[in-house]
Amino acid sequence: MSSNQEIEVGNFAPTGRLFRPGSPIQVIDWNIDRGLQLGGIIDFLATTNADLILLQEVDLNARRTHRLNVARELSQKLQLNYIFGREFQELTQGSRTSPAFHGQATLSPWPLSNPRILKFRRQSSFWRPRWFLPDIEVFQERIGGRIALVSEVSIGGRTLVTYNLHLESRGDDALRCSQLNECLDDVLRCSSTTPKLLAGDLNLDVSRSVAAANAIRQAQFLSTAAKDPVRTTPPHSLIDRGRPIDWIFVRGSFRVAPLRIHNSVSASDHYPLSVRLAFM
Repeated sequence: MSSNQEIEVGNFAPTGRLFRPGSPIQVIDWNIDRGLQLGGIIDFLATTNADLILLQEVDLNARRTHRLNVARELSQKLQLNYIFGREFQELTQGSRTSPAFHGQATLSPWPLSNPRILKFRRQSSFWRPRWFLPDIEVFQERIGGRIALVSEVSIGGRTLVTYNLHLESRGDDALRCSQLNECLDDVLRCSSTTPKLLAGDLNLDVSRSVAAANAIRQAQFLSTAAKDPVRTTPPHSLIDRGRPIDWIFVRGSFRVAPLRIHNSVSASDHYPLSVRLAFM
């Protein structure tokens, strides 16, 4: 394992994995709610035989998740490689001598490389610590900001650039669209023939946001969701019946099987998404 200040990398996948050209690859996207139900998360992911897993809300050394490095724990148990990018330092979950963090993780049985963090310029001020707030968990005081974790995965000699997003849950859709546009601008600046995948918790129903849908279309991404997207969070009440806020988009030449929402999985406050892609 190697690490720097914001990115941690670990490699636990066996080498020599074979890939048959033309075979589909399995992609999972999931906000795992910090890893609070780690056993259930491992149980589901172990059944997927995934080639690429993008996770949001992943804890590192947090009190609520027993001080575990959740990304590394998953990778070791499932024999995967991983990249973890810090989004926030969770001030109520660690200490000055043993800080806790929260972020995104990308996992794969295939080699991962060239990781970097795209920290959005526009951020909500909701999470920042304030002197008049007590230092307790309910206020979720944090240092940091929302990010996209960018990396490459090499699958059978083909490279896929991945953008693992978590857009702001506070604020309005204009803020979320601004963060999404920063990510899409990054894609266009790095434009090449290399296929790209953008996925994560957008906290945004793209099907109802003209601005978001137009930006994604102009960046030449296609949604893997059905025309009428399915809710990706469980219902909480008669009023809150869940929302379609988790998405997977692709850019490049792919054959895409229909997106699945695994709404029987209850190990998080989001459902896992899966899609099968084949390079063309």
